[in-house]
Amino acid sequence: MAKRMKEKTAKRIAEKDNRPQALAKYIRISPPKVRVVLDLIRGKDYFTALGILQNTQKRASEAIIKVLESAGANAENNQNLSKNDLYVAECYANEGMTMKRYWYRSHGSADIIKKRTSHIKIILDEKKDDDMPVKKVSKKAEAEVKPAEVKQEEKAEAKTTKPAKTETKKVASTTTTKKSSDKTVKAKKDKTQEGGEK
Repeated sequence: MAKRMKEKTAKRIAEKDNRPQALAKYIRISPPKVRVVLDLIRGKDYFTALGILQNTQKRASEAIIKVLESAGANAENNQNLSKNDLYVAECYANEGMTMKRYWYRSHGSADIIKKRTSHIKIILDEKKDDDMPVKKVSKKAEAEVKPAEVKQEEKAEAKTTKPAKTETKKVASTTTTKKSSDKTVKAKKDKTQEGGEK
């Protein structure tokens, strides 16, 4: 016989998850196919997740949209929360019952077709700086970022020194054009002198 029933129920109520949530049972899609779509919206805010689902060409996205909208409606009506402040804290698809059908084969045998179902659950929560998922930056990524910053500083320094270099090139190019023009003038004089002597 169970003992301490009142204490256990009080503890269960105290530890109950009060976040807005929605659950859809016996959805006729296998759980791995649903999980692929759920991975896209995990950690996103409510309207971003809704937009992603509406533009995802997967059959599971229709069922997930209904669950997400139901969770948003529960948050507004039951807990007086605004959809603008919500994000997808948790979402998962558990395996439901499996319906077995037979596929008749040759020689009087049969194969079993397993038609799987899934239970989709989405839990929303209010946005807070501590609760929002933060992407962890690995040490390699940090090491790559530092050289990139150094390269940008070098580029900035190079840009400041480039105009002086271009001016020197212009001066050099003008001197080369003067020399080439002097050579052409001398060549013309020589030709005219030779023509005059003949």
